[in-house]
This record gives sequence, C-alpha cells and structure tokens, in this order.
Amino acid sequence: MFKAETIMKTDLITAQRQDPIYEAIRTLVDNNITGLPVVDDDMNLVGVITEKDVLSLLYDNRDESGKVEDFMTEKVISFDPGDSLIDIADSFINNHFRRVPIVTNGKLVGIISRKDIIAYILKLRHKDIAGV
Repeated sequence: MFKAETIMKTDLITAQRQDPIYEAIRTLVDNNITGLPVVDDDMNLVGVITEKDVLSLLYDNRDESGKVEDFMTEKVISFDPGDSLIDIADSFINNHFRRVPIVTNGKLVGIISRKDIIAYILKLRHKDIAGV
C-alpha cells in the first residue's frame, strides 16, 4: 500500500496566526503555492490559509487588513504519515482543496498536494518517459 510518507514534502513553508495577512500572501506568491499550513510555535497545526481565503481582500480598502487568523480556515482535514495515498486521493476527489497537511500527534510533519500525487502516478506508471 502506498503511504503518505512516501511522497510527502517535509521542507515546509508555514504561517502563524499573528502574521500580517499580506506577509502570508507574499509567501504564497513568491513560492508559487496556493496555500500555507498555519502552525503555532510548537508546529501544532491550527489551520490553513489559501488563495481562496484571501480573495475577499480585493474588496477591502483598508491599509491594514489584519492577521492570518482573520482569514484562515480552522477546520482542516489532515492525514497521518502512515495513511494511504488512496485515501488522500479520495479526499482530493471529494473536496475542493488542493493540499492536505500531514500530522503526527497534532504536529505538522509534511504536506501533500494534488500535484504530488499526480507526479507519483506518472513516476509509477510511465518510468520510460525521459526526465521522470
């Protein structure tokens, strides 16, 4: 069985609740990613902040628009490193999010995106393709 730990990314880019929202947006843009796990000082997962979460800022005319916690999603579906990639793929199929945090005892240890699973499928099924 294919496990989350097989493909999860562990070089994590995160945000914290009190970070200015525009700092988090800059992180998204600079790293060409669509969402960030939000963690506390001990790496406990407390939410996620995504492109979708901050779209409302288009209508906001204030100079200071708040902190990450003002926009983040707190109810997050997460998985364990030992969980099946099939279960994670099913979650992507049945939900609109693009990434899932991987946690151990509430602490963020990795992340898996749709793209990670798609790349893994390609690696498994088409080993003969150059560059894969």
